[in-house]
Amino acid sequence: MKLISFAIPSYNSEAYLHHAVDTILTGGEDVEIIIINDGSKDGTAAIADAYVEKYPTIVKAVHKENGGHGSGVNRGLVEATGLFYKVVDSDDWVDEKALKEILITLKRHVSKGIEADLYIHNFVYEHVEDNTQKCRSWEKKFPVNRFFGWDEVKPFVASETLLMHNLMYKTEKLRASGTVLPEHTFYVDNIFAYQPLPYMQKLYYMDVDLYRYFIGRADQSVNINNFVKRYDQQIRVMNQMLGAYTYDEMMAMPEGLRKYLLQDLSAIMMNTLMFCCSGGDDEVRRAAYQKMWDDLKERDPKLYDYLYHKSLPAVVTWMPWKARGSFMLFGYKVLCKFLKLG
Repeated sequence: MKLISFAIPSYNSEAYLHHAVDTILTGGEDVEIIIINDGSKDGTAAIADAYVEKYPTIVKAVHKENGGHGSGVNRGLVEATGLFYKVVDSDDWVDEKALKEILITLKRHVSKGIEADLYIHNFVYEHVEDNTQKCRSWEKKFPVNRFFGWDEVKPFVASETLLMHNLMYKTEKLRASGTVLPEHTFYVDNIFAYQPLPYMQKLYYMDVDLYRYFIGRADQSVNINNFVKRYDQQIRVMNQMLGAYTYDEMMAMPEGLRKYLLQDLSAIMMNTLMFCCSGGDDEVRRAAYQKMWDDLKERDPKLYDYLYHKSLPAVVTWMPWKARGSFMLFGYKVLCKFLKLG
């Protein structure tokens, strides 16, 4: 049995795919690597096939028409045979030492039949252009190196959220959540780090820096210059998150889980506002943003009331649209400076 299925959605990734795959290969026969070639026009397909030929018991190659990052994550989950499912972007990689530690822990838990539904670990922003790093760890939020439930999770605040890079889901639980990411859409990692969480009741946090997140390229989705032109994709992501669970459903969940889900929605809603207002007073973006709120108010008035009046977005709802844009841009620039997002 494979312990972890690593899915690598790949589009025109020939320049860096080798690095991602090679670091995961250090897990040996305990891992499965699924390279999803998402309609690449470069040498990605050939690279994937070469790995399959060399490591037929470890690597799978899936060649499909282009559907975007989300479609690659979806297809990887269909193909996965591992007990756990982990997504690694093709320009990122894993730390070999941390992977070894995680596999040792998983083997111990699986041998005793006590494995968690969700394993959480750290990730590191790798600023390749100046060879500096910024680690995102969660030892102040979770118990370390032991099983726990949502009742022991300490509150997240402001823009704090878990990301896809932090998470390794039990495959059967992830499938049970029914999480399907939209195609041809950026920022779907927000859905992946939100919708499955109520299905994950037994948690385990390891304070190891497994995931290495390449950061700083001008074409990356986190670059502020890409926000305005992709506002509609962020709204699409936000709408799926808002529709995943009603306010009443969340009220019936464990307190720690409920508080985290509402905090996550609040933080991603602030991101959505930034996408829509950071490019100035554009009526199309403004109307799309308002329609999202109007639809939520009609569909789930309680969730609307919480997010609009009682959570982080309430800080700016009273501001004129242009002032919101200035405020959000200032906040994002501060965050970029802290995390060196570029």
